[in-house]
Amino acid sequence: MTVASIDMGTNTILLLIAKVNLESDKIKTLENFYRIPRIGKGLLPGNPIPGENIKRMFGVLDEYSEIINKYGCEKILVTGTNAFRIASNTSTIIEKIKEKFGYELNVVPGKDEAKLSYLGATEDYYGHKNLLVIDIGGGSTEISHGTDSNIHFSKSYPVGVVTLTEKLFKSDPPSIEDVNNFIEYLQGFINNVSDNAGEIDTGIAIAGTPTTLACIKLNLKDYNEELVEGSTLSKEELNNFVKELSKLSSKDIVQKYSIVVKGREDVLLAGTIILSEIVNRLNLPEIKVSTKGIRYGAIVYWINSRKSSH
Repeated sequence: MTVASIDMGTNTILLLIAKVNLESDKIKTLENFYRIPRIGKGLLPGNPIPGENIKRMFGVLDEYSEIINKYGCEKILVTGTNAFRIASNTSTIIEKIKEKFGYELNVVPGKDEAKLSYLGATEDYYGHKNLLVIDIGGGSTEISHGTDSNIHFSKSYPVGVVTLTEKLFKSDPPSIEDVNNFIEYLQGFINNVSDNAGEIDTGIAIAGTPTTLACIKLNLKDYNEELVEGSTLSKEELNNFVKELSKLSSKDIVQKYSIVVKGREDVLLAGTIILSEIVNRLNLPEIKVSTKGIRYGAIVYWINSRKSSH
């Protein structure tokens, strides 16, 4: 069975086309697509998602709809995260998406988002005992840990790369004071992150920040999923990335690191600080990078739900 899974985040919209074997529960990736329409640009809690953001979002969905039709997908899963949780016009957007494409946009609470991130990222790491997943999004960051497919703890923190960049960085590049304020603000949310984690055997980071940093570390000029998947970022490398990126403007970052940072250049520092601070707080020597996440987790969850309903 061919399944499409769309992850509609605050910064990115991702599409996974996969073959799902309903007997073995195996998910085989056919193709992944990434677009950065930044739905949450300028969005404050309780306000509507701006019209121009919605226009960019529908442009991506138009493109994805053609791909989904080309593959003849029999099941389409669409997951919405933080931007849709905080916006005042979400119900109208859900109706418009249903009317135009026939898709049911499922807006998940933060805790469920953390669970989907965990399910999507950990499948290849079963048997590693205590697993931790960090998912740095545009509007929130999710942390979850467990053993194999059993999740022991999951939490969503209201700190994301788009929201914190817009809120705390007043210049490009930011001043030292801005960076220090950012770290102080962030620590107010994550200072107790180690309380529930216990002993971590394998830490996994997903989403655009770690995959972009992995591309930079590997000197990739174009994004290569196979090389990025399973690569590592050490605590020291993350701290060095923070120092390096905080001195560069968005324009400098694109010039230095080429197309692999395009569309993320102005929020990469924010994501790197978030990841670095969490890794430091948990005292992890390194973190694995995964290209998977919510769009994979949504399929795993759907498979499990089908089995329990039969």
